Amino acid sequence: MHSDMTDLQRRHLDEHGFVLLESAVAPALLAELRTRILELYEDEGDRAGHEFKTEANATRLANLVDKGDVFQRAIVLPEVLAGVRHVLGDSIKLSSLNARSADPGSEAGQPLHVDMSAVPDERGYWVCNTVWMLDDFTPVNGATRIVPGSHRWGTRPQDVLEDPMANHPDEVLLTGKAGSIAIMNAHLWHGGTANRSSSPRLALHAFYCRRDKPQQQYQKALLRPEVQAQLSSEMRHVLALDDPLNDELSANVTVRSGFMR
Repeated sequence: MHSDMTDLQRRHLDEHGFVLLESAVAPALLAELRTRILELYEDEGDRAGHEFKTEANATRLANLVDKGDVFQRAIVLPEVLAGVRHVLGDSIKLSSLNARSADPGSEAGQPLHVDMSAVPDERGYWVCNTVWMLDDFTPVNGATRIVPGSHRWGTRPQDVLEDPMANHPDEVLLTGKAGSIAIMNAHLWHGGTANRSSSPRLALHAFYCRRDKPQQQYQKALLRPEVQAQLSSEMRHVLALDDPLNDELSANVTVRSGFMR
């Protein structure tokens, strides 16, 4: 596997705001991620996701870098970092690492939103999400809906749409096989759809931002000291653990989600 994208993939990401990297997760890593995430759901029970936010019709896990070396390996996957740097430039850091399982038999999904309610600034884009498909994403099991090209509009859905929960005339579904990763400019209008199937639909969300912006989840405060002590220099840089500017930016963040309260 090559760490860089093809010209066609880069162009698709630029124009449409997303690109699907098929079979980007090696089968062994995919199995390891699924196993560890399902263990954590079992272990954390009703407390799952308590470090961040809860969401109707979905079950979340948060602070995953702290919960297994498999997650630490995932956030520096070369294919992922190449895609994120294409969107944001070279100066990036992890903003959060969460898992989301769309509950089966749901009747409602998410409103259209942009992550962290972010609007591009004078330097351009500053948020980029990567959606790791740990199960197949199908039209019926809660695949993400996206509005291609909306990352270039410079607006948030809640500011211009009468009802962000409603279908958008230009939306498409992001579907793919387990093991695929979608690199998504997180200024793109998007939202999870209802999982109308009989099984949960699992994804990992590795969310990155520019280094001059706050992390969604302040990694330095969340990671246990013994976890921080064993991290490589590359990992520490991606997590902004030795970055005074990040300490200043991220210690007291007020806006952490594009739609959850």
